[in-house]
Amino acid sequence: MNKRVQNIVIAGGGTAGWTAAAAIAKQMGPTVKITLVESDEVGTVGVGEATIPPMRVFHKLLGISEQEFMRATSATFKLGIQFENWGQQDDAYIHSFGVTGRESFVAPFHHFWLYGKEQGVAKEFGKYCFELEAAKQDKFATSDKANVQYAYHLDSSQYAVLLRNYSESKGVIRKEGKIEQVRQNKDSGHIESLVLASGDVIHGDFFIDCTGFRGLLIEETLQTGYEDWSHWLPCDSAVAVQTESDGAPRPITRATAHDSGWQWKIPLQHRVGNGLVYCSKYLSDEDATQRLLDNVSGNTITQPRVIKFRTGRRLKAWNKNCLALGLSSGFVEPLESTSIHLIMMGVIRFIKLFPNAGVNDLIADEYNRQTIDEIVKIRDFIILHYHATSRQDSPFWQYCHDMEVPETLKHRMQLFKDFGHAFQEDGELFRVDSWTQVMLGQGIMPESYHASVKGMPVSELQRFLQGIEMSVEKGLQNMPSHEAFLQHYCSKG
Repeated sequence: MNKRVQNIVIAGGGTAGWTAAAAIAKQMGPTVKITLVESDEVGTVGVGEATIPPMRVFHKLLGISEQEFMRATSATFKLGIQFENWGQQDDAYIHSFGVTGRESFVAPFHHFWLYGKEQGVAKEFGKYCFELEAAKQDKFATSDKANVQYAYHLDSSQYAVLLRNYSESKGVIRKEGKIEQVRQNKDSGHIESLVLASGDVIHGDFFIDCTGFRGLLIEETLQTGYEDWSHWLPCDSAVAVQTESDGAPRPITRATAHDSGWQWKIPLQHRVGNGLVYCSKYLSDEDATQRLLDNVSGNTITQPRVIKFRTGRRLKAWNKNCLALGLSSGFVEPLESTSIHLIMMGVIRFIKLFPNAGVNDLIADEYNRQTIDEIVKIRDFIILHYHATSRQDSPFWQYCHDMEVPETLKHRMQLFKDFGHAFQEDGELFRVDSWTQVMLGQGIMPESYHASVKGMPVSELQRFLQGIEMSVEKGLQNMPSHEAFLQHYCSKG
C-alpha cells in the first residue's frame, strides 16, 4: 500500500479512458508510466455528444486548440438546451449557459425581474440573457475578447480518437486485448494485474476502471456496491440513432418530453444525433424504437441501438488502488449533458490528490467525499426537471409529479417558491442562473422577492431593464448565423 505509484493501468478506452490518459500524461509527464488496455471487440456507448462549458477549460489545460478539436470531432457550438413539453405540454423554455441581467450585492437579477413583472415593466426573463437570445435566433460568434458562455456538440467516437492520438504523443502505451482476469493481492485485496485473452499480463500500481456500466474492476472484482437512484430518476433505457443533417445546425440541444421520458436532438456538422430516453416500465424497447424513428427528420444512417442503464453511483469511486471514471462510476442520465464533465472532473480531482507516496485511505476518502458532493448536487438538479411539472397526462408523469424528492432538493424548491431564493453552493456545477431558468421554465413562480429591490423607483427599474435588453439586442445585431460562423471558423470542408 505504501508503494509509490509509478505504473498506472487504464482498463477501457472510449471517452473516459482516453480523457484520463490525456490528462494524466499532460500533468504528470515522465513521472508515471501509463498503459491503456482496450479491445477492438468491445464497443463503447458512444452517444455522449453534448457537453457543458467547463470542457473549454479542460482543453486549455491540455493545450488543445479549439479549431483543431472542432474540425476533428465535427463539432458545433452549444449555447444551452431547449426544453419542450416539460412543465406542461406545448410549452418550451431554454436553459442557457449565459448570465441573465445584472445582479446587486444583495439580490440576484431575478429579484429585480420579479419586481418589474409585478409593476408591469419587465419582459420575459430570457430577454435579458445574451446567450439565450442568440440561441433563439440561431446566431453565434466568439473570439479571444468575447465573453460568450458556450459548450459543444461533438462526435464522441471521433473525440476518443483525438484524445488517443494526443495521449500516445505524450507517451501513453495502448495495449489491444480483452481482459479475461483481474488478479488481486491475496492479503490486501488490491489489484495487481490484468490478464488478457492473449495471455499477456499487465501489471500496475494503480488501476483506473473505464469499462462502462459493467464496472469490471470497481464492481465485478472489488464489489464496491451501488446506490440506486431510479426511484428519483426512473428512466432506465435509451435508444439512439444517427440521421443525415436536416438543415442548418442550431446552437442548442433539443430535449423534448414525451409520455414516458424525453427525446434528444444534437446537431453536428456532418449529421444529427438522436435518442429517446424512457422508462421501460411504461414503454417497451420496440415501441420506443419505433417512436424514435417516427419522430426523427432526415434519413437514418445507423441502425437504432438500445442502451440499458441504472441511475445511481458507486458507493466509492476510489476503492483500494482502483478509481472508477465514466459509466463505471455511476450514471445520472444525459438530460443536462454532464457525463463527459464528470469524467474530466474525476481525473482532475485524481491528479490533484495524486497518491505520490502510495495508495492512502485518507486521500481516497477525501476523493470520495468530493465526488459524492458533486454528483449529488447534479442529481438534484436533474430530478428538478422531472418533479417540477404540471403534467399528469400519463402514469410516468404522474409518478414524477407525486414522487418524494431528496430533502436537499425539496429545500431548494421551497426557498425559491416562497422567497425567490436561488443559490450556488461552493464547488457546485450549476449556477444561480441555471436553477432560476429551469425553475421558472417549469412553472415555479416565486411568491415574494427580496425587499431591497424596491429601493429602486419604478421608472429607474424600467430604464435598468431596458438597458440590459438593448445591450443584448445590440450585441446580436451584427452577429453571424451559427452556420455561417462554423463555415468560417472550423468547417471540415
